[in-house]
Amino acid sequence: MSTTTDRGRAASPAERRRRLDLLRADARILADALRIREDADEPGILAGLLWNLVTEPGDGVAGALVRAMGPEDALECAFGGGAAAESGLGSVEDRPAARALRDGRARWASRLDPEFVRGALQSAVRAGIRLLLPGDPEWPSLLGDLGDHAPLALWLRGDAAALSNAGVAIVGARASSSYGEHVAGELAGELAGAGWTVFSGGAYGIDGTAHRAALRAGGITVAVLAGGLDRAYPAGHAQLFERIAGAGAVVSEVPCGGAPTRWRFLERNRVIGALAGATVVVEAGWRSGSLNTAGHAAAIGRPLGAVPGPVTSAASAGCHRLLQEYDARCVTSAADVRELLGVAVPPVEMAGEEPDMIRLADALTTRAARTGEELARRSGLCLDRVEALLGILELDGSAVRTDAGWRSVER
Repeated sequence: MSTTTDRGRAASPAERRRRLDLLRADARILADALRIREDADEPGILAGLLWNLVTEPGDGVAGALVRAMGPEDALECAFGGGAAAESGLGSVEDRPAARALRDGRARWASRLDPEFVRGALQSAVRAGIRLLLPGDPEWPSLLGDLGDHAPLALWLRGDAAALSNAGVAIVGARASSSYGEHVAGELAGELAGAGWTVFSGGAYGIDGTAHRAALRAGGITVAVLAGGLDRAYPAGHAQLFERIAGAGAVVSEVPCGGAPTRWRFLERNRVIGALAGATVVVEAGWRSGSLNTAGHAAAIGRPLGAVPGPVTSAASAGCHRLLQEYDARCVTSAADVRELLGVAVPPVEMAGEEPDMIRLADALTTRAARTGEELARRSGLCLDRVEALLGILELDGSAVRTDAGWRSVER
């Protein structure tokens, strides 16, 4: 369906109104929406879904409109064709510039197409994909830091609660070196094993290495993709995405059927940076897309870290640039990442350099209590040794026993 008439003019207010009414009256669209969300027939829910379908990620004009008016009234403003549509938002302070709103209406109208909407919904139903909207209990509040450019919806496979977990983004080059993959694996594995969620973009190279290391450690990881969740991209990571969905979540703001275009990759990066408490770039070229993630994270005040590499390596040039020009912190270990997150390093120092104590301290976390059996499995020590060392840590005040198990104590 075109946004223009036969004479090439932009769709009129009356045409926009007609298309919106067709969508709202389409029983098949509502039926599919109800299969994705049981409350799709409630006020604002279907409107929020439609806004996600008609806009591209990061559309600040749509974001400002929805934020100021709510999704239902924003639809009327954008497509209703009445006085509200012509006046834009109710007050000068809240409304986008008239030109921006006019341009927005022109680009959004092309997707007010029942066939397009039904196709996206049916793909989501077939793939068992869920829809999250702002205001849902599981919506990650950190995304609010993106302001008008925050996602209008998220499509999800896995556990929505994983999106709100405390965690770190570990990102880097697709064409990674063995050095970069080793460092990424060490960082992700140790942090995931200590209870932090690892966020990344699901790509080849550093991203994939970070996801796999988190899974091997028995931790939680979240992959934020640039295209629709009904088709894995890259295709070679289809099985990895299945594992991630089983232990965390795979998420995208692009509806099903959406291709992972260059623009969507760039906009995807802002979501990774916002979900995580800090971003660490392990390996990146001078103009790597990972620097885009770092820029988004820094723009909203998230701590930024970079792993140094050989000065002769082009794969580390971007990391060195972050250290030199963007006030990134030098990261060489998981302890550095914990400091970046503003969390005290687990109490390894009080135990001296005794290797078994260090391994047990790494297995403990301040947030989740763990049983002796679980600590033995995570540390690779026998249960008797773990119980003996836990007694020392308890006497020292560095660990505490709860009904659910053992936790470390920040000092």
